[in-house]
Amino acid sequence: MFRGIANVNLVADDVPKAVDWYSSLLGRRPYFVRPVSGPAEYAEWRFGDDEDELALMSSAYRPVLERPGGALVSLHVDDIQAAFDRVRELGADEIDAVTRRGEGWWSASVVDPFGNLLGLIQSPHWAGRHVDAASSSGS
Repeated sequence: MFRGIANVNLVADDVPKAVDWYSSLLGRRPYFVRPVSGPAEYAEWRFGDDEDELALMSSAYRPVLERPGGALVSLHVDDIQAAFDRVRELGADEIDAVTRRGEGWWSASVVDPFGNLLGLIQSPHWAGRHVDAASSSGS
């Protein structure tokens, strides 16, 4: 029934500034932005081995909750310390420092300049899954 995560949405009060920040972080501009003219209110990037979709929307469209709620969006990285240093250089604030969680498995978390929690994970399980998939497809 469930096939995977189709899209992860982050929010920002200043979407154009957030688009610039995430474009710098991901190394590319979004492939989809709305409205087409004028200041962005929504943007999407595809990145990584699976072309995962990360979206950014205006906080004006954030669902209203009666109590706090949310998710920690975690991105797999090849070098957690380098990725952590990069997001900090771009202005993210540390929540959890780079921490070893097991054999070859590390995590860290930050809050981006727009108030979104962003996790970083370096995991041999994630990396191994993608090596196995590439091997079986003949790549």
